Amino acid sequence: MEPRESWAALAAGGVAGVCVDLILFPLDTVKTRLQSPQGFRKAGGFRGIYAGVPSTAIGSFPNAAAFFITYENVKSVLPHGSSSYLSPATHMVAASFGEVVACLIRVPSEVVKQRAQVSPSSSTLRILSQTLYHEGIQGLYRGYKSTVLREIPFSLVQFPLWESLKDLWSWKQGHVVDSWQSAVCGAFAGGFAAAVTTPLDVAKTRIMLAKAGSSNASGNVLAALGDIWRTQGLSGLFAGVVPRMAAISLGGFIFLGTYEKTRQLLL
Repeated sequence: MEPRESWAALAAGGVAGVCVDLILFPLDTVKTRLQSPQGFRKAGGFRGIYAGVPSTAIGSFPNAAAFFITYENVKSVLPHGSSSYLSPATHMVAASFGEVVACLIRVPSEVVKQRAQVSPSSSTLRILSQTLYHEGIQGLYRGYKSTVLREIPFSLVQFPLWESLKDLWSWKQGHVVDSWQSAVCGAFAGGFAAAVTTPLDVAKTRIMLAKAGSSNASGNVLAALGDIWRTQGLSGLFAGVVPRMAAISLGGFIFLGTYEKTRQLLL
């Protein structure tokens, strides 16, 4: 992959990440509060819907940029092209590597953001300082494993589906898809991936919001899922599925469409 293409992937990914995270932040807050163990009303309801937005604003660009530069570079060194049967596997591996790298930036931002979302009376800076004081740096990485375990299955579904839909549409119309068509494919792929990975997202939220020393604070995803199943059943595992699907479908449209358009402009 040429340096120009790498820089284009980095810049386009960063711009796309900032756009989607800031536009859809209110839906993300509603989803987090629905998944919170204290319940939607006690977590803030519809009050302070932009609580935690500074954390997202700071983390969005480097997080999305890290994902896409890793994704495009890994994709470029793996087998692809005429062997169509290898394409889904290539996209899956590239997306998985991208998520592992991006989560190093995403998780601290996500921890602070989600704690602010369920405590709208506390500032982002105060939550960050409290987390560092009581839990240290490892507190900011609470839920890293659960986030990676959520993001990799999500990307294993979303990115091969997105690439396949683009290829199918390109074949049908006889030329490469435009950026708006790529965005439509991204919306379908994102919504479907969001629905099937919601239980992992709920477990990740519970782990990040758990009080230090509690059972969920250990970061055991299977234990968190088991606890949710025992106390709330299937409805608990799929808490917030509607706003999650709505946010990620819209997010897929904005994120992947913006990425394609920005990358085309830069190359």
